[in-house]
Amino acid sequence: MNVFIGGSRAVSKLNAVIRVRLDDLIKRGCTILIGDANGADKAVQQYFAEHEYPNVTVFCMEECRNNVGAWPTRRIEPPNDRKDFSYYAAKDIVMAREAQCGVMLWDAKSKGTLQNMLNLVGAGKRTLVYFAPTKDFHVLGNEHDLHMLLARCRKRDLDAASSGLGLNTPLTQPHLPLRLS
Repeated sequence: MNVFIGGSRAVSKLNAVIRVRLDDLIKRGCTILIGDANGADKAVQQYFAEHEYPNVTVFCMEECRNNVGAWPTRRIEPPNDRKDFSYYAAKDIVMAREAQCGVMLWDAKSKGTLQNMLNLVGAGKRTLVYFAPTKDFHVLGNEHDLHMLLARCRKRDLDAASSGLGLNTPLTQPHLPLRLS
């Protein structure tokens, strides 16, 4: 099973709760699809490298910023030359498409991680979200589950993320359909 793991740059330390979930993926022999950013990507890469786990593919743009375990890489064609949000989000879109499910480590602020959650849930793919403010996991199986998690976020953080993503539907209004990319 292909599992897309991603997360916020602010989530750079893996606590015992997260490590247990990663250990479960190792036990099940899942194929890990992960990006090359600092923060959650690099921390998870480090964990899998320490466990000498081979079933990892690192997705990057032109140059890989982090590939701690020297795993195979997938270079994704950039949508433009500017190294902006859409440039780095291009690899996340491919990972979300190729994965059967996702694991996101979210600080309740990161618009990139939120976009990944929206893409996965919008494609009907179950997503396990580590919610850093409460240090626990939440299963997202549908839009309702996502709205329940978003209701636990600070309004100003969600508004900033929504604005950064250019969403038409305010994420702070429950029970409205999400506009997924």
